[in-house]
Amino acid sequence: KGNLLRHWGPGPNDPWMDSEHGIHVDQKNNVWLPGGGGGDAQILKYTVDGKFLMQIGKKGARRREGAARPINDPNSLDMESFGHPAKIVVDPKTNEAYVSDGYVNHRVVVLDTDTGKYKRHWGAYGNKPDDAQVPAYSPANPPSKHFNTVHCANVSKDGFVYVCDRVNDRVQVFRKDGTFVKEAFFDKNTLRSGSVWDMTFSRDPQQTYIYIANGVDEKISIVLRSSLEVLTTFGDGGRQPGQFFGVHNLDTDSKGNLYATETYTGARVQRFLFKGVGPVTKPNQGVPWPRK
Repeated sequence: KGNLLRHWGPGPNDPWMDSEHGIHVDQKNNVWLPGGGGGDAQILKYTVDGKFLMQIGKKGARRREGAARPINDPNSLDMESFGHPAKIVVDPKTNEAYVSDGYVNHRVVVLDTDTGKYKRHWGAYGNKPDDAQVPAYSPANPPSKHFNTVHCANVSKDGFVYVCDRVNDRVQVFRKDGTFVKEAFFDKNTLRSGSVWDMTFSRDPQQTYIYIANGVDEKISIVLRSSLEVLTTFGDGGRQPGQFFGVHNLDTDSKGNLYATETYTGARVQRFLFKGVGPVTKPNQGVPWPRK
């Protein structure tokens, strides 16, 4: 119903972040928080009631000395800290956490959720990640061999890892060991912050569909997971219900309802009620205006 249940912040001696970026609650009701700004190079683990459990990485681990503002130096081979991680999800089958690392680094990192121990990482196409200068995205150029902004990494029930390479307008799919499977581009002419900001799976047992947030073109795409084909989209830019301003993160609940957060001055959460599956009548559904 949207009623506040509880809220909490850091205790007096707890580490914290310059910018909270993403939130994930695992199967044990632990809350995972990555830090995606300033000198953030860490992941924090809390109970659902706000008790601090663990810090992985260290804030300011690679902050440049004398920098005009707190910018982390990239180090995509670092096995102890991160570079503005964007999101984290836990795979309940393996007790592993997948980190989208992220804004400064260019990789996916896998951790043990009990100890925080580093296990493995990979870059675009499953290659060893590096910190080569990533060229500006252009739809006319060949696909980049490097991740740009790794903004999400979600694990499907059948064992695949779906990675949002946001500014490169694409999703890359891997096996859990980092083996590259395939990629697909979405709204390939989208520039600036890119077209693939976040994704979440539908709640049917097969996870038939993927919802993808595009925070530049201000819409959500519904994608057939098996082929990564866009079936239809909905939404548009604006401040009214059903419109978006910086649609940033997505999630579904147990009933299949879809939740969308908006960043920048969007500053809100919207819920879209799941009404079942039906035929696609048009490629763009427009704004789903609320009905009285």
